[in-house]
Amino acid sequence: MIRLHRGFFDGAIIRPKFSWLPISMSIRHLQIIALIAVLLLLCSAGWQIGKWELVNIELRDDMHDMASQLGARIGLTKIYSDEDFRDELMRKAKKYDIQLQPEQVTVQRYGEGVEAKMYFAADYTVPIRLPGFFFQLHFNPESSQRPTG
Repeated sequence: MIRLHRGFFDGAIIRPKFSWLPISMSIRHLQIIALIAVLLLLCSAGWQIGKWELVNIELRDDMHDMASQLGARIGLTKIYSDEDFRDELMRKAKKYDIQLQPEQVTVQRYGEGVEAKMYFAADYTVPIRLPGFFFQLHFNPESSQRPTG
């Protein structure tokens, strides 16, 4: 069945009965649909950002644990070289789906042996993907403040 409706051109418009947008649907309904779509996009972005923030906190906590060298202090493990620490940090980052290259990881040792103070840092970005939009978050976790001397 075909109905005749008046359009904004002041002429008769032929519109099928089962149109994708019924005549009875108001602008209010469209506003509600648009609001729900925007809220879903914001929730998706918030979820992704929150995930990476938590991952960054976990990685920083792992760095702090590595810097304390607890295993070496109590004689449970050997004293690692800087390269061993770098590889271990990259392995821990991979556990959190962070792909680090050796040049993105900083390992500094102040002192000798078990009493050495260790400093770790990483520098990486992660993608945030939304429909039609893409951006990256930058993170720079550190084990602690950089020791002096």
